[in-house]
Amino acid sequence: MRAVTGFQYDLRAATPSGPALAIVTEVAAGLRMYSVDGIDLVEPFAAASAPPWGAGIVLMPWPNRIRDGLWQHGGVVQRLALTEPELSNAIHGLLRYSPYRMLERSPSSVTLAATVFPQAGYPFLLDTTVRYALTDDGLAVTHTVRNVGRDTAPVALGAHPYLKIGGVPTEDLVLTIAANTHIDVDDRQNPVGESAVAGTRFDLRGGRRVGDIDLDDGFGGVASEPAEVLPDVAGDEPGSTVASVTAPDGRSVMVWGDRNIRNVQVFTPRNFPFEGREGPYLGLAVAIEPMTAPADAFNSGAGLRRLEPGESWTVRWGIRHTGFGL
Repeated sequence: MRAVTGFQYDLRAATPSGPALAIVTEVAAGLRMYSVDGIDLVEPFAAASAPPWGAGIVLMPWPNRIRDGLWQHGGVVQRLALTEPELSNAIHGLLRYSPYRMLERSPSSVTLAATVFPQAGYPFLLDTTVRYALTDDGLAVTHTVRNVGRDTAPVALGAHPYLKIGGVPTEDLVLTIAANTHIDVDDRQNPVGESAVAGTRFDLRGGRRVGDIDLDDGFGGVASEPAEVLPDVAGDEPGSTVASVTAPDGRSVMVWGDRNIRNVQVFTPRNFPFEGREGPYLGLAVAIEPMTAPADAFNSGAGLRRLEPGESWTVRWGIRHTGFGL
């Protein structure tokens, strides 16, 4: 059966923690599977399935939501398609269902490319790439965006991985978020303000059991307080921990980001679709979405990058694991 997410790129590498495997999809340049020594570190899904709840996809040229799909450029109202019609928002960018073409490939890495063409609500021309590369202790992801049009283009980006530690019930994982602020929203999940997490239920800097929380929330000030700084993973700058999940035995899986990653959305659906031995069922999952900007950035300007014609932008994030293979 042909995969509904297009061609599947298998990446493999020998690591100190055991053999690593990642599967990246042609559609949305998505991360469909990532495991180390046979232990899943993201929620996998079948090749015959579309990404459940946006699992693993690239969010470009904006992550999260734009209220009513409306924003202004040069005094002209832009109208995006309402891809979250139940809340009247435009969500997760323009490449969610687009195929990417392969530029480079090795046994342990792949670079894919897609173009954002001018369209209703976004009259700009962008060339984008995303590179996935297995490393000794994780998976490094590098995005590039180049404005190849004639006008300054607003851009933000993100990704949508669901973390897990295979064999450990998700509800027993401890979630830690290295963020100082919470993005306050209305009943349509659009920002209305930003407040300090200290003293609130949104302060997860010290960690909390996933089964005890219920989140579909954005956070800001990511890693602006002292946090673990990771080794140089991309050749020119280190990344800092954005958020992590930790098992009772101490094994941990974390999302890191470079200095562009200032926001994170954390989503804990209890109706994530799984495939079990006895058939499909719904259960708890936890998405940790690194983002360069919060929701509705095209209107607020928060975290928004404005690319001049010919200008390029590089953003790096990744997944790192500790305590495995010991």
